[in-house]
Amino acid sequence: MRVAELIAQHSFRLTEGDIEDPQPGHIQVRVTSVGICGSDLHNFADGHVGDTLSVYPMVLGHEPAGVVVKVGAGVSGWSVGDPALLEPAIYCYHCEFCMTGRHNVCSNLRFLSQPQDPGFFRDFVNLPERNLLPLPKGLSLMHATLFEPLAVVLHSMEFVKPRPGETAVVFGTGPIGAMTVAVLKMSGISRVWAVDPVQHRREQALLAGADAAIDPRAIDPVKQIMADTGKRGVDVAIDCAALGPSMNQCLHAVRNAGRVVITAIPAEPEPSIQFHVMRRKEISLFNVRRSNHESELAVDLLLHHQDKFAPMITHTRPLEKVEEAFFMLERYEDGVGKIAIDLEL
Repeated sequence: MRVAELIAQHSFRLTEGDIEDPQPGHIQVRVTSVGICGSDLHNFADGHVGDTLSVYPMVLGHEPAGVVVKVGAGVSGWSVGDPALLEPAIYCYHCEFCMTGRHNVCSNLRFLSQPQDPGFFRDFVNLPERNLLPLPKGLSLMHATLFEPLAVVLHSMEFVKPRPGETAVVFGTGPIGAMTVAVLKMSGISRVWAVDPVQHRREQALLAGADAAIDPRAIDPVKQIMADTGKRGVDVAIDCAALGPSMNQCLHAVRNAGRVVITAIPAEPEPSIQFHVMRRKEISLFNVRRSNHESELAVDLLLHHQDKFAPMITHTRPLEKVEEAFFMLERYEDGVGKIAIDLEL
């Protein structure tokens, strides 16, 4: 089978790999499509994700969909040819965190696309049966790849706690940020400001439902938001960029006793945060660790709100052009939003 390996910063190679038959309780899937995530881009462009160094060669990709090709012994409910959404996280299900429903912080978590656990930029993969979700009729395999990032956004709402009539700002309106805008508006948030230096991403945020879009290169977003809110600030600030000053801008833009949620992964191994601003305002600060039991709701939203989410996939590329796709994302070329790798091209 084909395997796309990241072998160094800014460098992929296409190689051949083997796949064994699935073990009991496992299913072999032919991967059809995989979205490219911001953390994939960190590995490609920065050589690390936060304080975790990239270890080359590594197989990225953790926003997948595919078709069942083989089932292992003991598997029920799945047949060859069934389309499926593929969960990239493998949990132990018996540590204290799994037992209390916090699977996303499982003590023995494996996440496919880490150095020791290859991701989905390959033709075939074997997965535990419980890592497959059925693809509903009316949702394409390509657009199904959005379920994993949308599940992350839905998990962030556990901390955002949106209330009808509240106000919010979203810093960074790439795919995760644009999805966050859409979900905030669905949740009854009355006004959402979107902040991003890239014009086409601001436009995408407006299409997702943002009420105002700010270019931070032209206007100080904090001053603008404070002016718009009568010096009060927004109820909640969500950082989907974690780049440059955005985390601290969240602290300044939110009201006293407001909520700040960091969904993005900061590029810096030790990001700086203005603690005393947070202390004086008694801000509640939360960070997001992937998703936790939100995949089914994400699939339902994708199916019933395709007008909101489907346009976020703006480009596709075959596996042979995965490096080109990553460069396009890094350079914000051609109005790119979300790129998905189409392994059927």
